[in-house]
Amino acid sequence: SSDNGPHREGGHNPEFFRSSGPLRGIKRDLYEGGIRVPFLAWWPGRIPPGSTNSQPVAFWDFLATAAELAGARVPVPTDGISIVPALMGRPLPEREFLYWEFHERRFTRAVRAGKWKGVMPGPDAKIELYDLQTDIAESRNVADAHPSIVGRMAHIMKTARTPGPEAGKKG
Repeated sequence: SSDNGPHREGGHNPEFFRSSGPLRGIKRDLYEGGIRVPFLAWWPGRIPPGSTNSQPVAFWDFLATAAELAGARVPVPTDGISIVPALMGRPLPEREFLYWEFHERRFTRAVRAGKWKGVMPGPDAKIELYDLQTDIAESRNVADAHPSIVGRMAHIMKTARTPGPEAGKKG
């Protein structure tokens, strides 16, 4: 797995080979092209061969997953959950949301809740809303048609974050 999509570092051209496929954005973007990456797992005799799972998970789930597999407790507080059930072919509990924020270049935030994805591409920007079930490329901002969902996204963006020394200065 990876914590981000394709990038421009070191002279790489993310447009070459269409590295993001149909997804919008690259590394340092909170659009799907910057954060949606495959997660592959192989464990003969435990993970069913050829199995797939489309439930969204996040890289911050890795610590809780590794701890469970090792029979250990998670050593620090984390928002992550163990994805062992998904690895074994069982559904994960439904999450209320996933939340991202990014401070490099500008203060951006994103929330995924079910099929909905809210993106705030700058500290003073309006929230963009996408239906990932019908628009994986995030090409149609439907915020004006769903003000209550945009309001929910704004509430999550305001309450889900835990400010740190740098983050607290920006938002």
